[in-house]
Amino acid sequence: MPDHDEPDTGTDTHAGGDEVVQVTAAGTRTGSAGGASLRAVGLLALAALALVVLLVSIGIGSRDIGLAQSWALLVGGDPGTAGTSGTEAAVVRDLRVPRGLLALGVGAALALSGAVMQGLSRNPLADPGLLGVNAGASAAVVVAIGVFGIGTVTGYVWFALAGAAVTMAAVHVLGATGRSSGTPDRLVLAGAAVAAVLVALVNAALVLSPRTFDSFRFWNLGSLDGRRTDVLVSVAPFLLVGVVAAFALSRALDTLALGDRAGTALGLDVERTRLLAGGAATVLAGAATAAVGPVAFLGLAVPHAVRFVVGPAHSWLLPYTALLGGIVMLVADVIGRVVAPPGEIQVGVMTAVLGVPVFVALCRRRRLVSV
Repeated sequence: MPDHDEPDTGTDTHAGGDEVVQVTAAGTRTGSAGGASLRAVGLLALAALALVVLLVSIGIGSRDIGLAQSWALLVGGDPGTAGTSGTEAAVVRDLRVPRGLLALGVGAALALSGAVMQGLSRNPLADPGLLGVNAGASAAVVVAIGVFGIGTVTGYVWFALAGAAVTMAAVHVLGATGRSSGTPDRLVLAGAAVAAVLVALVNAALVLSPRTFDSFRFWNLGSLDGRRTDVLVSVAPFLLVGVVAAFALSRALDTLALGDRAGTALGLDVERTRLLAGGAATVLAGAATAAVGPVAFLGLAVPHAVRFVVGPAHSWLLPYTALLGGIVMLVADVIGRVVAPPGEIQVGVMTAVLGVPVFVALCRRRRLVSV
């Protein structure tokens, strides 16, 4: 991790395939127009792949409906004809479609949050758990269940969002005190300390209250099962705001990666950028965690996989990361549905199973790309 008080040399070289990419002191990415066009085409191809995976996921589940019948029901086919029934129509429209859209949104949000946190902290191992966001959401859900008796996912959403926001604010306050206020190192240390305290409190509460544990453990595994349209509608505004804010900060994150002094010299308000980026990452991770529970490795592994392809410039990194995160989440959900019929394996388990070997392979292939 570069020292926060020492500006970098002004360039960061990254090998993406056969192309060498430079990030200049202005935070812009140099390269040929052909390279930019190729990345734009790749982005469109990734969006098309996300749509294909979404359509496939709608036709796969414990109830064997089939892709053709699922598509017919989705576009307005009449239940009761062509071998379909009202129950099958309800499964497709009320369960699988919201579940697929939620998987895309949550996967994109978690991956995007990880990319923003890595740029914010200049730490290649940052993810939504590093700054205590997941721990804050978990603590709030325990309070919702144990104190207020809330037993629905739509009720958890608001508590988890509030817990994530309060935790991030506390981390920022703790990291901003002292002589070297607000530096990446201090934010990471403050986040780790707050997360450790919250995890300990959550575990103590679960031990003391078996009823709370029974309700909490299903959410804590990370699952899309039973998430209907009401959950999607509850978190969609927060996900949209977080995505827009993250994309708007792409150039500022490029400049921030050069170091605090270099960023200030280039006219960047470092503290304001850090606060806005932390807020965007918190909204994204908090809303995603509230909807499906903690999901591991998306925020850590996906940004690194994208950097190996498109380089460190956030103008390309963020949209690629969002799309790939949604695809990985959908694929993990589909695999979890088919490997153990008639039941399913929670998506939080599947992302860990898929994410660990991918991240290990990235680490072994070459050093982690600097952020």
